[in-house]
Amino acid sequence: MSMEPGAAINRVRESGLLKTQGLIGGKWIDAYDGKTIEVQNPATGDIVTSVAYMGKKETTDAISSAYNTFNSWSKHTASERSKCLRKWYDLMISHKEELALLMTLEQGKPLKEALGEVAYGAGFIEFFAEEAKRIYGDIIPATLADRRLFVLKQPVGVVGAITPWNFPLAMITRKVGPALACGCTVVVKPSEYTPLTALAAAELSLQAGIPPGVLNVVVGNASDIGDTLLQSTKVRKITFTGSTAVGKKLLAGSANTVKRISLELGGNAPCIVFDDADLDVAVKGALAAKFRNSGQTCVCANRILVQEGIYEKFANAFAKAVQNLHVGNGLVEGIAQGPLINEAAVEKVEKFIKDATSKGANVILGGRRHSLGMTFYEPTVLGNVNDEMLVSREEVFGPVAPLLRFKTEEDAIHIANDTNAGLAAYIFTTSIPRSWRVTEALEYGLVGVNEGLISTEVAPFGGFKQSGLGREGSKYGIDEYLELKYVCLGNMKEAYTK
Repeated sequence: MSMEPGAAINRVRESGLLKTQGLIGGKWIDAYDGKTIEVQNPATGDIVTSVAYMGKKETTDAISSAYNTFNSWSKHTASERSKCLRKWYDLMISHKEELALLMTLEQGKPLKEALGEVAYGAGFIEFFAEEAKRIYGDIIPATLADRRLFVLKQPVGVVGAITPWNFPLAMITRKVGPALACGCTVVVKPSEYTPLTALAAAELSLQAGIPPGVLNVVVGNASDIGDTLLQSTKVRKITFTGSTAVGKKLLAGSANTVKRISLELGGNAPCIVFDDADLDVAVKGALAAKFRNSGQTCVCANRILVQEGIYEKFANAFAKAVQNLHVGNGLVEGIAQGPLINEAAVEKVEKFIKDATSKGANVILGGRRHSLGMTFYEPTVLGNVNDEMLVSREEVFGPVAPLLRFKTEEDAIHIANDTNAGLAAYIFTTSIPRSWRVTEALEYGLVGVNEGLISTEVAPFGGFKQSGLGREGSKYGIDEYLELKYVCLGNMKEAYTK
């Protein structure tokens, strides 16, 4: 469907999901000093609305709300928590179009992609609603006859969740779902670029019957909010998705209070196309892995490594496929690529392309700001890229696909692993033995074989090396929010005689 921005915002407003205040203790609250921040539509430059701009005081109160609610929420039975989460999931699905419209308005991604994110994000809530009832402990064989040994799993406590702008719903549900499922309470700090989707999801959580204070949302000054979460002894865990630089600061800041921390950080994903790959499968997979969300994802194919025997054929077919991507306002039907999030993102893309071309790369396709203006950028393919260029060493986070040649399987593995990042990787080959060899050799937390879209709520998501700590999603993701408690029960012999 196509829709004008004004009609889209009116539909969201009529649904009751356009929230502009923070949520603390179940109440919608303005910033205490009355400050607000504008939320801009990156496709048009228009102001969608203004939201409360909060800081230390509001965050402190949100933490206290979560802390005071933790005791009661953690005492709910697993079944009770599961039912609340399931109802939240149902409400997200019933309001999927309004959530998607809101996401497109504030983030810019095409509406079809936004609808996909709603389904994906809601899937985490559904999955962890079910997983809430499967948090099992263990019985340990006793070392002495009059003892019984067992292990309990208990919620860690108040969680501070800091989320990015590129997936305004899914990065929240992937953290809040498991936290609430096991009995934790949460303070969420969404990106100031995309707070509206987070606030709408929080409104639906209240409608689902999740008690006030279990989920709190503060929007505003990133450093003040982050520092307050780090310094509070009431906050027992920090979970963050975003840049490696910020992740390192949070890791260091968590040391003073010895918080649990999980980090999903930047990537430098290689996409390796071998000579024996199915060309159509490789082109389709690389296209999906590179240009989804205008290249603004941590698992985007940042480097496309093509074996020399298929390089020319792949480059031609890939460029032709990229040329067919329609760029524009995500509210218009048929659009495949929206704008970048802001001017700084465009300038970064320009810097990387200038560096590459100055060092010998050639522009096969694109390479310029789009004629639409604003922060639109042409889908771009670069040829003859080498691993000394910025576009190979760092995340471009934009619609730029650099093609690098390689000779042997060993060369591909070396080039792929020659980075501090280790989040996602992709390989295309028709050889089953090669797929196993290369998959095992790659130093990455996620590997797609003949597939460019690999994220799912049922599989663990996280990286090696400086791409993060811990895993999100799947049965493994809930462990990040649980403490293990060992219990030794003695004097059992006396109990047997009574």
